[in-house]
Amino acid sequence: MKTAFGFRLVALFVCLIAAGPAQAQTANPPAPTTKILAIGTLNPGVDPPQALAILPTEIRETVKLYLDGKIEQWYSLQERRGVVFILNVTDKAAAHEMLEKLPLGVAHLMSFELIPLGPLNPLRLLLPMPTGSQ
Repeated sequence: MKTAFGFRLVALFVCLIAAGPAQAQTANPPAPTTKILAIGTLNPGVDPPQALAILPTEIRETVKLYLDGKIEQWYSLQERRGVVFILNVTDKAAAHEMLEKLPLGVAHLMSFELIPLGPLNPLRLLLPMPTGSQ
């Protein structure tokens, strides 16, 4: 238990340090996008019964994306209505296109916020510096 807390503390510390002004001076390569976090909510003014009528088809199409390996994980939001997907997609445009083809997207009833995810780049600070670097 102490080890997990210690790791989280070190990771937080590295993130905070790396986010400061020294970040601009380092030559760390950017972390690649490896996943897309997609947060989907019904659009403002949508009539809930209209969305509920489409839901069975939406679920079947979402399951197909999961079985095709496009959706890695899926969750529901706890404090409001909506879904969260972790997508096995690296391009925001491709993720947007894929999600817009779902029935609620086609009906313009749901929108997604898309957030690129990647490895925790500040962890590079824990690696030894290459020779010849300052």
